[in-house]
Amino acid sequence: MDPVLDRYASRATPRYTSYPTAPHFQKDFAPDRYRAWLSSLDVAAPVSLYLHVPFCRQMCWYCGCNMKLASRYEPVAKYAQTLRDEISLTADALPARMSISHLHWGGGTPTALSPDDLETLMGDVRARWDFAPDAEIAIESDPRTLTPEMAQRIGYLGFTRASFGVQEFDMRVQKAINRVQPPAMVRASVEQLRAAGVSGINFDLIYGLPYQTVESLIETVKLSAAMRPDRVALFGYAHVPWMAKNQRMIPDGSLPGAEERAAQAGAAAEALLAQGYIAIGLDHFALPDDALAIAARKGQLRRNFQGYTTDQAETMIGMGATSIGRTPSGYVQNITETGAWSRAVKAGELPVSKGLPFVFDDRLRSDVIERLMCDGHVDAGAIGRTHGAPESWWADALGILDEMEADGLLTQSQGKVRMTQRGFPLVRIAASAFDAYLKDSTARHSVAV
Repeated sequence: MDPVLDRYASRATPRYTSYPTAPHFQKDFAPDRYRAWLSSLDVAAPVSLYLHVPFCRQMCWYCGCNMKLASRYEPVAKYAQTLRDEISLTADALPARMSISHLHWGGGTPTALSPDDLETLMGDVRARWDFAPDAEIAIESDPRTLTPEMAQRIGYLGFTRASFGVQEFDMRVQKAINRVQPPAMVRASVEQLRAAGVSGINFDLIYGLPYQTVESLIETVKLSAAMRPDRVALFGYAHVPWMAKNQRMIPDGSLPGAEERAAQAGAAAEALLAQGYIAIGLDHFALPDDALAIAARKGQLRRNFQGYTTDQAETMIGMGATSIGRTPSGYVQNITETGAWSRAVKAGELPVSKGLPFVFDDRLRSDVIERLMCDGHVDAGAIGRTHGAPESWWADALGILDEMEADGLLTQSQGKVRMTQRGFPLVRIAASAFDAYLKDSTARHSVAV
């Protein structure tokens, strides 16, 4: 491994799917404040919706998400009914009927819902919102539990994209993470959804998993590319057993070190490029004619809690336990524990527990970090001028930027920052230079590579 990159690779750094990042959200955020934010939205501007289903039918040891194991359907059915109530509460808080540009079902595993419950919930959404003609409607799925009936229903309901957590096809790795899904199983799910009319398919791959090797990951890329997903996300495994207790099932000694992780990431990226995919931002890849690749070429790529996206909406409304939303006024996060979330909804309250109003230069720094994460370069001075910031407002970023420039990882001049090809894998560290909250933060983050 490049010794310079090696010095940076193990630094703990936020992923910057938001700014300010989630650890800085304030507790005991007043639901009425969020209601006021919703009521003041511009009715002419489209919004995106995120609906969270925290249930899975099987536990994966690597997972860092907030999820619940559903051995019976009854708790899932009750959750679905409460989610219907939250949809109604949220729509009532809006100033008028609004248009949706993107809708994303995440989890957990949204397909843990029954087909009928999914159809009922989608009917509730359509009853209260309009969909833009080109709206993207996406759902995450698990090939181990996706049934032909659910695949058909997803197509019938107008979903345009489905995502699969492939992670790694090597059987030893799959057993170590408790997620056994042979290539034939994944291929069957993909074919069922495509036959149902779902044209967009996403795969998630992970490097840095237990017992994983460069060779096994390259083979996974080849097997995945043969199924021709339109988009592939290549994430580094975030080992945070202090937060995700299930990760304690993974022995620390089975995990690759920083040098091995970097080698895996680089080899997998090269293999995806060789298969005809285009690199998008830090960790996404897409076929050249996919909307994500087109947005990247036009400089219109965005980044939110789903990662890199074409979603241009400034408002993302999150519903369901633990979901996160953003409005032009700030961020909110719903109650995490499903029982408390349900009680709040049943009491007629918007079930938020945390939030963060945008203050001072939050929007400015958010714009700079997003452009750097999406494009690999940014003119901090120009963005500052659009926000009315003083000249050289970015001077507090120079410590990290100067260090990285000296190591050949970026170039900078008068607030214009550009990652070098060598340095782009460390773009999260460059982005952290503009993070005004990080210096005093006690939050723990995953490593940079």
